[in-house]
Amino acid sequence: MDGIILDSSVYIDSLRKRDFSLLLGRRIVLKGKSFSVYVSCVVLAELYSGADKVSKKAFAKFEYNASKTNRLLAPNKGDWSLAGKILNSIGTKYGFEMIGRSRITNDCLIAMTARRLGLSLLTINAKDFRIISEFRSFKFEQI
Repeated sequence: MDGIILDSSVYIDSLRKRDFSLLLGRRIVLKGKSFSVYVSCVVLAELYSGADKVSKKAFAKFEYNASKTNRLLAPNKGDWSLAGKILNSIGTKYGFEMIGRSRITNDCLIAMTARRLGLSLLTINAKDFRIISEFRSFKFEQI
């Protein structure tokens, strides 16, 4: 069974539809293939940042369960360093205003964590991930 990290856009879309199943599940089936779901600490921070009181409780439980089952992943020092190098390349090619946005920094950290661990990344908004992949390859898919 392969592993996958879901980008915050996937969780947010699901929550907007009042579907909380992604917060409860440890596996997801895509195109007939089963994946173990891993949770990036960066994604968790993004989710917490926009949470109301009820959502914060749900995210706390989500975080606890992911941690308890060793599915909570954090960028390591190599991921941070590589993200900085990629962000520099993006700034050089597309302008440094683009890397001034925290979203692309977070996306870069999520992508490099997935890359290091050989995991795929699932997102709804692939624009920034496409740009990041110009400078370092990693597996990602848009739904």
